[in-house]
Amino acid sequence: MLTDEGCRGRVARLLERMKPTAIILLTDPIHLRYFANAYWDPFSLGADFGGALLIQPDGRTTLQYDSRSPKSVYAAFADEKQISKWYDGLTPGQGSRRVQMTPTVGIDTIIVEMRRTKDADELALLRHCMRVTEIGQAWARANVQPGMTELDVYAGILAACTKAAGHPMIVYGDFAVSPGSAKRGGMATNHVIQPGETLILDFSVVIQGYRSDFTNTLVVGAEPTPEQQQLFDWCVQSMTAGEAELKAGAACQTVYDAVRGVFEKADVADKFPHHAGHGLGLSHPEAPFFVRHSTETLVAGDVVTLEPGLYVDGVGGIRIEHNYAITATGYERLSQHTIALR
Repeated sequence: MLTDEGCRGRVARLLERMKPTAIILLTDPIHLRYFANAYWDPFSLGADFGGALLIQPDGRTTLQYDSRSPKSVYAAFADEKQISKWYDGLTPGQGSRRVQMTPTVGIDTIIVEMRRTKDADELALLRHCMRVTEIGQAWARANVQPGMTELDVYAGILAACTKAAGHPMIVYGDFAVSPGSAKRGGMATNHVIQPGETLILDFSVVIQGYRSDFTNTLVVGAEPTPEQQQLFDWCVQSMTAGEAELKAGAACQTVYDAVRGVFEKADVADKFPHHAGHGLGLSHPEAPFFVRHSTETLVAGDVVTLEPGLYVDGVGGIRIEHNYAITATGYERLSQHTIALR
C-alpha cells in the first residue's frame, strides 16, 4: 500500500512545479491513487466510479467521494474527506453518481512525467505485485500439460496468484498458444493445448492499481525443437543486449536498437514486430517506450520492461520479459521468475 508520507511528498513536488494560485482539481482515478492512495476496487460496484481530489496551494488536500464507494477508498490519505450521500439502499439514489469535473489544463503532462520516478512506497507495491506474479509463473511451469485448455491455465494461474496475494485481485494479459505470426498473444480461450505448442504467458498482477508485467514461454509436453530453442536463445541474447544499455541518461532508442540488433545479426528482425519494452507502474504500458522511433531518455526511478519476441510460422512464437528499476549506474532486476521453455 502507498504511504501517507509518499503521497504528501508527491503533492509537494507537484505544487513546487506548478506554483498554483488556485485549487488544483484532479478526477483521473490514476492521479487519485498517485497523490492520495485513493483506490476504487474493480471487484466492487464502485469500480466504474471515482471521486475528486482538491489540492490547495498550501498543500492541504480534500478527497470527495460518494457513500457507496468500496472499502478500499477508506485507506486513502487526505487532510479532509467529504462523503456525499448517493444511495443508502433504502431510498432512491440522489442524482448522477459520477463526479463530473473539468480537468486542469496541462496538469496531466506534468503528472505523467512525475510518475516516471518511482518513490519507495511505489517500488514496494510493485515488488509485491511481482512476487505474486512469480507464483503464477511457477504454477504454470509445474502444472501446464497437453489436454488443458488455455482457460484452464488462466484459472490455475489466477488461483495461485490469488492465494499468494491473500485477497482477490486482477490478473490479465496473454495466456495463448502462438503458432507464429498469425497470433502473438491474447486472452485465454477454449483452445486445447497440444504437445509441442508454444504457450506465451505474458501477464500482469494488479494490486492497488499498480502492476507487474513479465513473460515466459513454455513448450508444452515435449522437448523444444531445435528451431524453437534457437528462437529462445536469440531472445535471451537480445534481452542481455538490452540490459547492457539500461541506466539513467541512456536514450531509449539505444535500448531498442540493442534488442533489435541481435535479431538483425541473426537475420530474423522481420520476425520481431513489436516494441522492445516500456515503462510500468499505474498503467500498462506507460512512459518511457523502447520503440523504433523513441525520443525519450531513461531517468533514475523509471521502472521498465524488456520483452523481446520472435514469431515464426511452423515453429511458434517465443516471448520473454523481465522488469527493471533504473538507477544512476545501471538497473536492478525486479522480476525473478524462471525464463525457460520447459
